[in-house]
Amino acid sequence: MKHLVGKQITKKVSFMDDEVEIKKLSVGEVLKVQTIITKSTKSKSDDAQVQLIRDVIKLAVIGADELTDDDFKKFPLAELNSLSEEIISYSGLGGGGEASEGN
Repeated sequence: MKHLVGKQITKKVSFMDDEVEIKKLSVGEVLKVQTIITKSTKSKSDDAQVQLIRDVIKLAVIGADELTDDDFKKFPLAELNSLSEEIISYSGLGGGGEASEGN
């Protein structure tokens, strides 16, 4: 099992009538996302949700770490939100899927 440490699992998902590749987040990255979510929910900033979406996408979308904040502002919010939700679900977070409580 040790040889699998750090292995990335990816899949292609639809984004703006094209495809991007997302990776399944590691435990460390999931913990980082949870910290970001906690900060976002406590923040009084108007753009806290957008920052959360941007941070999740930068962590999980292959090549998104090269995007600037200005680049993110040029995408439709609904598309970014859908992509973020896909990442969260694929990584076993959120209310649905096999990672939900009670399963």
